[in-house]
Amino acid sequence: MGRVFKLSVSARRPLIISHVLHDYLCIQTRHIQVSSSPETFAHGFRDLTVLRFAEEAGSIVLDKTENMFESILSESAEEEEKVNSAAQKRTNSQVQVLKWPIWLLGPSVLLTSGMAPTLWLPLSSVFLGSNVVSLLSLIGLDCIFNLGATLFLLMADSCARPKDPSQSCNSKPPFSYKFWNLFSLITGFLVPTLLLFGSQSGLLASLQPQLPFLSTAVLLFPYFILLAVQTLTEILTWHWQSPVWLVTPVVYEAYRILQLMRGLTLSAEVNAPVWVVHMLRGLVSWWVLILGMQLMRVAWFAGFASRTTTSQQPQSVASK
Repeated sequence: MGRVFKLSVSARRPLIISHVLHDYLCIQTRHIQVSSSPETFAHGFRDLTVLRFAEEAGSIVLDKTENMFESILSESAEEEEKVNSAAQKRTNSQVQVLKWPIWLLGPSVLLTSGMAPTLWLPLSSVFLGSNVVSLLSLIGLDCIFNLGATLFLLMADSCARPKDPSQSCNSKPPFSYKFWNLFSLITGFLVPTLLLFGSQSGLLASLQPQLPFLSTAVLLFPYFILLAVQTLTEILTWHWQSPVWLVTPVVYEAYRILQLMRGLTLSAEVNAPVWVVHMLRGLVSWWVLILGMQLMRVAWFAGFASRTTTSQQPQSVASK
C-alpha cells in the first residue's frame, strides 16, 4: 500500500504542473491580445512558444507516469492472483485427500447397517412370535439401516461436490424423474393398503381369511415406515439440490427387496393366508421392476453426462 500511495502522489505532480502551465498560458494569450506594442507582442509570442512547449512536455511526462502507474498496478494484481490461485489449489488438494477414505467408509457403513443384520442375524433371535416385542425388533433393524443409509448419502454428497468449495453445486432432477418416483412410492403404499382394507371390511370376498392386526403389523408396518423415510429423504435431496438424488432410490429399494423377502419368510411363521403371500410376492416383483428402471436411469444419466462433456470440449477449444 505504501508503494501505491507514493506512486499516486508522484503521479499528481505533473498533472498539477500541467494545469498551472495551462492557466498561465491562457493569461498570457489574453495579455498579448490586449497589448498593441510590437515588442510586447514579440516577447509574448516567444513566451507563448516556450510555454506551449513546456505544456506539451508536461503532458508527455504525465502520460508516461500514468502508463507506468497502470503497468505496476497490473503487475501487482497478476502477482496477487497467482498467489491466490496457488493457495486455492493447495486447499483443494488437501480437501480431496480427506475425501479418499470416504470411498471405502461409505459403502462399509451401508453394508454394516443394512445388509449384515438382515443376512447374518438369525431371524429367530429377532422374531419371537406375533407380538409387540417382535414388531419393535424388526422396526429397530430397519432404523439401523436408515441411520446407515443417511450416513452413506451424506458421504456420497461430500464426494460428489466440486473440488473447489467456492463453486456451487446445484443438481436438479427433471420433473419426469420426480413424477415417476412419487408414482412408484404411492403405488407401493396404496396397493397393500387397499387390499388389507378390502379384506378387513369384507368388500373383497376372495381376500379371506382375514389376517390378525399384530401379524399384519409384523409383515407390513416396517415396510410402510421405510416408504415414508424414503419419500422424505428424496424430497429433501430435491429441495437441497444434492447430487445424490440419483442414487437415493437405489439404496432404499435394494433394501426394500430384502425386507419383503424377510416378510415372505415370516409369513410362514404367522400362518398368513395365501392371498397375503401372493401380495408380498407381487410387491417384491414390483420393486424389482422399479429398481431395474432406476438402474437404467443411472446408465442413461451417465451417457448424458458424457455427451454433455464431449459437446463442451469443442466449444472451449474454439473459444481459446
